[in-house]
Amino acid sequence: MSICPKNKSSRSHRDKRRANWKMTAPTLVKCSKCGALCRPHMMCRKCGSYNQKTVVEVED
Repeated sequence: MSICPKNKSSRSHRDKRRANWKMTAPTLVKCSKCGALCRPHMMCRKCGSYNQKTVVEVED
């Protein structure tokens, strides 16, 4: 069974609750090796490095 609300929620109260569901742009930083934009604490997809060390060999 579902919960039965005690009082009616108005449209404005309901919509205020849903107002914060919005998309945000991902944070991007420059790669320390090649200078391409990548996400922080993630391996660079262009050169395959993380923390200035080559982790994966990338084919051109």
